[in-house]
Amino acid sequence: MYWELQQQLTRHVRDFLKRQYGLDLPRLVVDQPPSVSMGEYALPLSFELAKKLRKPPRKIAEEIVGAIGAIPGFDRLEVAGAGYINARVNRQEAARLLLREDAQKRTESPRAEKILVEHTSINPNKAAHIGHLRNAVLGDTFARLLRYAGHRVEVQNYIDNTGVQVADVVLGFLHVEPKSLDEVRTLAAAPRFDYFCWDLYARVTQFLAEDKSRLELRARTLQQIEEGHGDAAQMAELVATAIVHRHLRTLDRLGIDYDLLTRESEILHLTFWDAAFGMLKQRGAI
Repeated sequence: MYWELQQQLTRHVRDFLKRQYGLDLPRLVVDQPPSVSMGEYALPLSFELAKKLRKPPRKIAEEIVGAIGAIPGFDRLEVAGAGYINARVNRQEAARLLLREDAQKRTESPRAEKILVEHTSINPNKAAHIGHLRNAVLGDTFARLLRYAGHRVEVQNYIDNTGVQVADVVLGFLHVEPKSLDEVRTLAAAPRFDYFCWDLYARVTQFLAEDKSRLELRARTLQQIEEGHGDAAQMAELVATAIVHRHLRTLDRLGIDYDLLTRESEILHLTFWDAAFGMLKQRGAI
């Protein structure tokens, strides 16, 4: 749509220059104004014509704007600065062009292959911060562009619910601020549980730094979570699930959603990784 309007603008300006001045400019430079409030396109051609017509650029711009007449798809042209010509798009016409493009795309046959886009992937041990949201917006934008281009897209969000970050929060509930599973379940129902875990995670970092022998305690906790056994594994499931729900509510306010939440715990416990590793070896990939 944007390119089509630009082509329409340059054709009319080029035809006008031939009629008015007998000049043929095969290539017209089209820029963007510094602000959309000044229009969608900026033409600096008056500066190029100044030597040929022996007139100041602004005078040439005024002549063109005053005599060119209506251009389909545009509300008006305006003189700006020392001789720029800014063009304002007719928003209704632009909307019609967009709708026409969408209608054409919907009649095209869908592409056979499926594209998988994975994005966001926040560790479920704390609240989402602005860096996480930046990545989510980039991923969601990419998925929307692919869908708009006619691709079949599946959006996944990989949930690392058995990683060391979750293990550290569990370690905090077991040893830094001891809580039973029922007490953690009550905390998880509170509105700011993700922020509570964020603070606890920071305290665990300090707890481990104070005594390096405690790293063995972390390793045992992580092993229990990966194997899916014991209180540590149950607490990890509770913590990660509660925080993922909060992440999803945050992202929903931005209009971002997913087709599949891939949890690392399933990949481990259902032996998906073992199967994939076996296939890689069988095919000689590794």
